[in-house]
Amino acid sequence: MAATSAATLSIGSTACVGAKANSAYNSKTSGLSFNSRNCLRSFTGLKAASSVSCDSDSSFVGKESCAAIQHSFVSRAQKPSQRSYNYVQPQASYKVAILGAAGGIGQPLALLIKMSPLVSALKLYDVANVKGVAADLSHCNTPSQVFDFTGDKELASCLKDVNVVVIPAGVPRKPGMTRDDLFNINASIVKDLIEAVADNCPDAFIHIISNPVNSTVPIAAEVLKQKGVYDPKKLFGVTTLDVVRANTFVAQKKNLRLIDVDVPVVGGHAGITILPLLSKTKPSVAFADEEVQELTVKIQNAGTEVVEAKAGAGSATLSMSYAAARFVESSLRALDGDSDVYECSYVQSNLTELPFFASRIKLGRNGVEALIKSELEGLTEYEQKALEALKPELKASIEKGINFVHKQPVAA
Repeated sequence: MAATSAATLSIGSTACVGAKANSAYNSKTSGLSFNSRNCLRSFTGLKAASSVSCDSDSSFVGKESCAAIQHSFVSRAQKPSQRSYNYVQPQASYKVAILGAAGGIGQPLALLIKMSPLVSALKLYDVANVKGVAADLSHCNTPSQVFDFTGDKELASCLKDVNVVVIPAGVPRKPGMTRDDLFNINASIVKDLIEAVADNCPDAFIHIISNPVNSTVPIAAEVLKQKGVYDPKKLFGVTTLDVVRANTFVAQKKNLRLIDVDVPVVGGHAGITILPLLSKTKPSVAFADEEVQELTVKIQNAGTEVVEAKAGAGSATLSMSYAAARFVESSLRALDGDSDVYECSYVQSNLTELPFFASRIKLGRNGVEALIKSELEGLTEYEQKALEALKPELKASIEKGINFVHKQPVAA
């Protein structure tokens, strides 16, 4: 986000936008740009106009949702030295905490969230090395203030009055590792952090990134239940990266404009539990059987591809940060009153016999407003078989998470 010589300010934020009916919706992306010769006095060094316009070629905010962002800006007039200046002032009002902010996902994610005009306070927590991250980010001339918190003693302060908690904390995958290999370490980390969330901000939206998501979300749910504060509408496994990858790969394969492509991804967030519903792609496009097989496997194995390409130096940190920032922005827009926010997420669900399942959801001020059942109807034979094949593995991962909590005492 930077000023240009043409005095244009583009704000990036991602949206998955749907129609008001549950059965029909589209995911579109666009952006906001400010073009003006006037000074934006609340942002040193940036310029803007007194109005907000949509730019359909940008990669963030959906057209139908531009009004939601427009409502976060108020035009005001001043008359210094007998001259009038119209400028826009972001009404940033939401507090976001990132737990694991000094890590490979946490740092770029913090930068992207710092760019949101809806965030007033960005609270960064980690066990070490977070002060430098906060100092660095605090120099960015965007509305949110940045605060750092280090270690267990400062975790409660970090979580006080927070609206959205994002948890990327944990160890990353390395070559040869599966997400389940991370379980023993990351399960304990997530459990401890969720206990703190339950004690300090039980009404916050909780975004779980720490893998294996298929198990860590059930872990979070069980901890919250034992604490007596579980609200299934506010607990989300962030599977947005699977959608981002599916959209990208399909657009490349079919030579489509990326901003027009929307592929719902259901199931879970590991291996064969990731099921892109290519038959539901928007815009409608035909796939040969071999293309369906190729794309499905590519989407399912995309994370492993990055891990191997980085050769031990990390996992898919940048694309994950991008996808997580998209989901955070969607949550913030929903909290801000946008009634047209749809994303795919791994949540408590009754769409199948499994207690947790990733699907398209409608987001609102209180969290999940609706599960979109229609996308699981009219599946192709390939998709239906893949759906049935993923269920045993996903069920086992869910049970593994639940059993972990039952074997571990939850702090009072």
